[in-house]
Amino acid sequence: MRILIVGGGIAGLALARALGRQGLRAEIVERAPDWPDAGTGLYLPGNAYRALEALGLHESVSSRSFAIEQQRLLDHRGLTLLEVSLQEFWGTHCLGMLRNTLHELLRAGTDGIPVRFRTTIDALTVDAPARVKFNDGSTGDYDLVVGADGIRSSVRRLVFGDSAPRFVGQVSWRFLVRGFPEITSWSVMLGRGKAFLVVPVGGGLIYCYADVNATEPVDPTGGDLDRLRALFAEFADPVDRIFEQLDTAPSLYFAPIEEVAQRSWVKGRVVLIGDAAHATSPNMAEGVAMALEDAVFLAELLSTEQPLERSLATFESRRAPRVDWVRQQTHHRDRTRNLPRLVRNVALRAAGRRIYESNYRPLLEEP
Repeated sequence: MRILIVGGGIAGLALARALGRQGLRAEIVERAPDWPDAGTGLYLPGNAYRALEALGLHESVSSRSFAIEQQRLLDHRGLTLLEVSLQEFWGTHCLGMLRNTLHELLRAGTDGIPVRFRTTIDALTVDAPARVKFNDGSTGDYDLVVGADGIRSSVRRLVFGDSAPRFVGQVSWRFLVRGFPEITSWSVMLGRGKAFLVVPVGGGLIYCYADVNATEPVDPTGGDLDRLRALFAEFADPVDRIFEQLDTAPSLYFAPIEEVAQRSWVKGRVVLIGDAAHATSPNMAEGVAMALEDAVFLAELLSTEQPLERSLATFESRRAPRVDWVRQQTHHRDRTRNLPRLVRNVALRAAGRRIYESNYRPLLEEP
């Protein structure tokens, strides 16, 4: 079977590795000139760790990450609203790590797979064989084309038409800082229409994620660090100290929060996975987990003797309800956090654990 994976991010590399473990081989094309050398952090909940086990990566990932044992929600003053024991709920590990580290470990398992950089697709057909025209004028015929090319997927656009991401009314900043050894848990502080999250990722680094409600998908600070700091001036320690450290941080990544709610992921010999199929708000921290699960499950189906069309139909019918659940929960969580502050705090103190467990309980099951 000739398989083309469009996109060399986490979803694409995970699929290439998963296919290799099933005795299948793929080619990868990637629009970037080389593998990334910059990035921020990730939080991997228990279902992401199970997918890493299926990929044979759990031990190497565990050795280069930070074990997160507790999830904490606080108000903007630092007062505790909810604490959750992650090991008790998930029954396995939850981890904080650098995005680049995960990418590097996934690449290490795909040695020998042909990768073409600076390569995009200009056109493709969906019937067997799927014919792909690349930006350098070359063409290729494939039994399967997998769109793993992210939230602004060219495969999605070419095959499914106008399906731009939807802005969900928040903008965000992500960055890394060094220090703060007292931070050992996933901890988020909630203000009025804004949040500030910290996650230790190992190596003495903390991954920080800040977001605010917004009416437009543009940076309200204009890239000015002092204006960003002012947005969170009312937040308790350690937020101000973190911003002081950010003065010397190497990067600050801004992005609007968007989602992709693609109705179908399969058309002929083309399938979408990861953010290309179902990007969601990061408040469930399930983006990477869903991509890894997609890769593992699709590779398992492709390794069977059943017709390819049936494998793709099974992939979509099994994965779509799980992804839809995650998207619905992100919407519920956004509504909860945007309740009046007093109402929100009382709700989280009284029913926060039940809310957390109801959000994630279906994800305890096999994908």
